[in-house]
Amino acid sequence: MIRLLILDVDGVLTTGELPYSATGNEVKSFNVLDGLAIKLWQAAGGRLAIISGRQAAAVEARAKDLGIDSVRQGVIDKLPAYEAAVQEARATDADTAVIGDDLPELPLLRRCGYPIAVANATPAAKRAARYVTRRRGGDGAVAEAIERLLRENGTWSQVTARWNARAAGRD
Repeated sequence: MIRLLILDVDGVLTTGELPYSATGNEVKSFNVLDGLAIKLWQAAGGRLAIISGRQAAAVEARAKDLGIDSVRQGVIDKLPAYEAAVQEARATDADTAVIGDDLPELPLLRRCGYPIAVANATPAAKRAARYVTRRRGGDGAVAEAIERLLRENGTWSQVTARWNARAAGRD
Protein backbone atom coordinates (compact mmCIF):
# COMPACT_ATOMS: atom_id res chain seq x y z
CA MET A 1 0.00 0.00 0.00
CA ILE A 2 1.39 3.40 -1.01
CA ARG A 3 1.29 5.98 1.78
CA LEU A 4 3.59 8.73 0.49
CA LEU A 5 3.50 10.37 -2.93
CA ILE A 6 6.44 12.52 -3.99
CA LEU A 7 5.97 14.90 -6.92
CA ASP A 8 8.35 16.75 -9.20
CA VAL A 9 7.03 20.09 -10.46
CA ASP A 10 8.26 21.10 -13.93
CA GLY A 11 7.02 18.55 -16.45
CA VAL A 12 4.85 16.78 -13.85
CA LEU A 13 2.62 19.31 -12.08
CA THR A 14 3.23 21.72 -14.98
CA THR A 15 3.80 21.24 -18.69
CA GLY A 16 7.50 21.87 -18.26
CA GLU A 17 7.42 25.23 -20.04
CA LEU A 18 9.14 28.06 -18.17
CA PRO A 19 7.40 31.31 -19.17
CA TYR A 20 8.62 34.58 -17.67
CA SER A 21 6.68 37.79 -17.18
CA ALA A 22 7.99 41.14 -18.44
CA THR A 23 9.46 41.75 -14.97
CA GLY A 24 11.36 38.46 -15.08
CA ASN A 25 9.09 36.55 -12.70
CA GLU A 26 8.59 32.90 -13.54
CA VAL A 27 4.96 32.01 -14.21
CA LYS A 28 3.59 28.51 -13.56
CA SER A 29 0.26 27.02 -14.52
CA PHE A 30 -1.21 24.09 -12.60
CA ASN A 31 -4.02 21.75 -13.64
CA VAL A 32 -7.20 21.79 -11.55
CA LEU A 33 -7.67 18.03 -12.08
CA ASP A 34 -4.37 17.42 -10.33
CA GLY A 35 -5.42 19.66 -7.44
CA LEU A 36 -8.65 17.76 -6.83
CA ALA A 37 -6.85 14.43 -7.04
CA ILE A 38 -4.31 15.65 -4.49
CA LYS A 39 -7.20 16.53 -2.16
CA LEU A 40 -8.65 13.02 -2.69
CA TRP A 41 -5.23 11.50 -1.92
CA GLN A 42 -5.10 13.47 1.32
CA ALA A 43 -8.71 12.53 2.18
CA ALA A 44 -7.67 8.88 1.85
CA GLY A 45 -4.90 9.48 4.40
CA GLY A 46 -2.07 9.77 1.88
CA ARG A 47 0.93 12.02 2.50
CA LEU A 48 2.52 14.26 -0.14
CA ALA A 49 5.86 15.91 -0.74
CA ILE A 50 7.17 18.12 -3.53
CA ILE A 51 10.80 18.02 -4.59
CA SER A 52 11.80 20.45 -7.34
CA GLY A 53 15.09 21.40 -8.91
CA ARG A 54 13.91 24.95 -9.44
CA GLN A 55 12.80 27.59 -6.94
CA ALA A 56 9.50 29.38 -7.60
CA ALA A 57 7.10 31.31 -5.38
CA ALA A 58 4.21 29.88 -7.41
CA VAL A 59 5.09 26.38 -6.18
CA GLU A 60 4.97 27.50 -2.54
CA ALA A 61 1.62 29.20 -3.17
CA ARG A 62 0.11 26.15 -4.91
CA ALA A 63 1.41 23.80 -2.22
CA LYS A 64 -0.12 26.03 0.47
CA ASP A 65 -3.46 26.06 -1.41
CA LEU A 66 -3.41 22.26 -1.47
CA GLY A 67 -2.20 21.78 2.10
CA ILE A 68 1.15 20.26 1.14
CA ASP A 69 3.61 21.07 3.91
CA SER A 70 6.63 19.15 2.66
CA VAL A 71 8.10 21.28 -0.14
CA ARG A 72 11.76 21.23 -1.09
CA GLN A 73 12.83 23.54 -3.93
CA GLY A 74 16.15 24.39 -5.53
CA VAL A 75 17.28 20.80 -5.01
CA ILE A 76 20.04 19.66 -7.35
CA ASP A 77 20.63 16.20 -5.85
CA LYS A 78 17.12 14.95 -5.14
CA LEU A 79 18.01 11.72 -3.35
CA PRO A 80 18.81 13.31 0.06
CA ALA A 81 15.57 15.34 -0.20
CA TYR A 82 13.70 12.10 -1.01
CA GLU A 83 15.22 10.38 2.02
CA ALA A 84 14.26 13.31 4.26
CA ALA A 85 10.68 13.32 2.92
CA VAL A 86 10.33 9.58 3.48
CA GLN A 87 11.67 9.88 7.03
CA GLU A 88 9.48 12.92 7.75
CA ALA A 89 6.37 11.02 6.60
CA ARG A 90 7.42 7.94 8.62
CA ALA A 91 7.23 5.96 5.40
CA THR A 92 9.50 3.43 3.74
CA ASP A 93 10.78 3.12 0.19
CA ALA A 94 8.28 0.30 -0.36
CA ASP A 95 5.25 2.44 0.50
CA THR A 96 6.44 5.51 -1.42
CA ALA A 97 5.54 6.48 -4.99
CA VAL A 98 7.38 9.09 -7.06
CA ILE A 99 6.08 10.85 -10.15
CA GLY A 100 8.90 12.14 -12.35
CA ASP A 101 9.76 13.06 -15.89
CA ASP A 102 13.51 13.52 -16.28
CA LEU A 103 17.02 12.52 -15.25
CA PRO A 104 17.02 14.23 -11.80
CA GLU A 105 14.21 11.90 -10.69
CA LEU A 106 15.91 8.68 -11.84
CA PRO A 107 17.52 7.88 -8.45
CA LEU A 108 14.12 8.40 -6.78
CA LEU A 109 12.26 6.33 -9.37
CA ARG A 110 14.76 3.51 -8.91
CA ARG A 111 14.53 3.67 -5.12
CA CYS A 112 10.81 4.02 -4.41
CA GLY A 113 8.28 1.21 -4.31
CA TYR A 114 6.05 2.59 -7.08
CA PRO A 115 7.85 4.67 -9.74
CA ILE A 116 5.61 6.61 -12.12
CA ALA A 117 6.59 8.59 -15.22
CA VAL A 118 4.35 11.03 -17.07
CA ALA A 119 3.62 10.56 -20.78
CA ASN A 120 6.07 13.31 -21.76
CA ALA A 121 8.91 11.91 -19.65
CA THR A 122 12.34 11.08 -21.00
CA PRO A 123 12.85 7.53 -22.26
CA ALA A 124 15.09 6.81 -19.25
CA ALA A 125 12.39 7.88 -16.79
CA LYS A 126 9.81 5.78 -18.64
CA ARG A 127 12.10 2.73 -18.48
CA ALA A 128 12.50 3.18 -14.72
CA ALA A 129 8.74 3.48 -14.18
CA ARG A 130 6.30 0.81 -13.14
CA TYR A 131 3.52 2.90 -14.65
CA VAL A 132 3.59 5.55 -17.41
CA THR A 133 0.58 7.86 -17.49
CA ARG A 134 -1.41 8.44 -20.66
CA ARG A 135 -1.68 12.13 -19.83
CA ARG A 136 1.20 14.56 -20.07
CA GLY A 137 2.57 16.50 -17.13
CA GLY A 138 0.48 19.60 -16.47
CA ASP A 139 -2.46 17.97 -18.26
CA GLY A 140 -3.87 15.79 -15.49
CA ALA A 141 -1.08 13.19 -15.29
CA VAL A 142 -0.92 13.51 -11.50
CA ALA A 143 -4.70 13.01 -11.29
CA GLU A 144 -4.42 9.88 -13.44
CA ALA A 145 -1.61 8.50 -11.30
CA ILE A 146 -3.44 9.25 -8.04
CA GLU A 147 -6.57 7.51 -9.26
CA ARG A 148 -4.48 4.46 -10.13
CA LEU A 149 -2.77 4.48 -6.71
CA LEU A 150 -6.07 4.88 -4.86
CA ARG A 151 -7.60 2.03 -6.86
CA GLU A 152 -4.59 -0.20 -6.14
CA ASN A 153 -4.77 0.80 -2.46
CA GLY A 154 -8.45 -0.20 -2.52
CA THR A 155 -9.68 3.23 -1.42
CA TRP A 156 -10.88 4.90 -4.66
CA SER A 157 -14.60 4.10 -4.29
CA GLN A 158 -14.69 4.99 -0.62
CA VAL A 159 -12.86 8.31 -0.93
CA THR A 160 -14.82 9.46 -3.98
CA ALA A 161 -18.13 8.51 -2.32
CA ARG A 162 -17.18 10.57 0.76
CA TRP A 163 -16.07 13.47 -1.46
CA ASN A 164 -19.32 13.39 -3.43
CA ALA A 165 -21.41 13.21 -0.24
CA ARG A 166 -19.57 16.21 1.17
CA ALA A 167 -20.05 18.13 -2.09
CA ALA A 168 -23.78 17.34 -1.97
CA GLY A 169 -23.98 18.56 1.65
CA ARG A 170 -24.64 15.12 3.13
CA ASP A 171 -21.44 14.97 5.13
